[in-house]
Amino acid sequence: MSDKSANLSSGQTAGALRGRTAMVVGGSRGIGAAIVRRLSAAGATVAFTYHGSAEAADALAASSEGVSAVKCDSADAAALAETVEHVADRFGSIDILVYNAGVGLSGSVDQMNLADFDRTFAINVRGAFVATKAASPRMGEGGRIIFIGSNVTQRAAFSGAAAYVMSKSAIAGLARGLSQDFALRKITVNTVQPGPVDTDLNPADGPKSGPTLSLIPLGRFGETSEIASLVAYLAGPESSFITGAALTINGGYSV
Repeated sequence: MSDKSANLSSGQTAGALRGRTAMVVGGSRGIGAAIVRRLSAAGATVAFTYHGSAEAADALAASSEGVSAVKCDSADAAALAETVEHVADRFGSIDILVYNAGVGLSGSVDQMNLADFDRTFAINVRGAFVATKAASPRMGEGGRIIFIGSNVTQRAAFSGAAAYVMSKSAIAGLARGLSQDFALRKITVNTVQPGPVDTDLNPADGPKSGPTLSLIPLGRFGETSEIASLVAYLAGPESSFITGAALTINGGYSV
């Protein structure tokens, strides 16, 4: 699996986030880790949360100057709010909030228990609301809020994903509504919706990748660095007229 997320593609991005503080909720591995590295490479001071991947989180925090890790369970609303407030107190503000925490619990309606449904909603949707509510009072004009959703909101390609699809559809709707709430403060709120991406949990060469690859016109899975590049653009000054958008990045994936 390749990861070139720390390599800036142009001089326009280099230093674009210098002096800005970013918080990535769910940033220890995969897409989240690529976002942390990319924002850091663009000059931002970055704090990220992790829950169960302490070794990966420590390695990521040690890999770049100005990057720090904070343990937090995004399903615990009180702990998440306290963690966001702690980061804001430590750095004086949160200029960029990226909510990447998520779970993909699957099961048809007759198989999934209510606890799994509630956990899906708590982490994938409620956590985004809680983090935004905690961060926004410490976010000045020109702030950026970015949710990581999924292209399943447009195309649910497999059974047993109803709760997950619901949660990712809800987070896109939450972003649209919040974009109106924060418009007068010039804070933008957008959703990035990845398609199939090559990660440890979803490897491009995995045993189930063949059917998915056949549905991607570009003929490959996305790279975490490509998702991070879009997030970095939305976090930067050149995206100031984009808000309330759900931006799909999926290689043309269709069903």
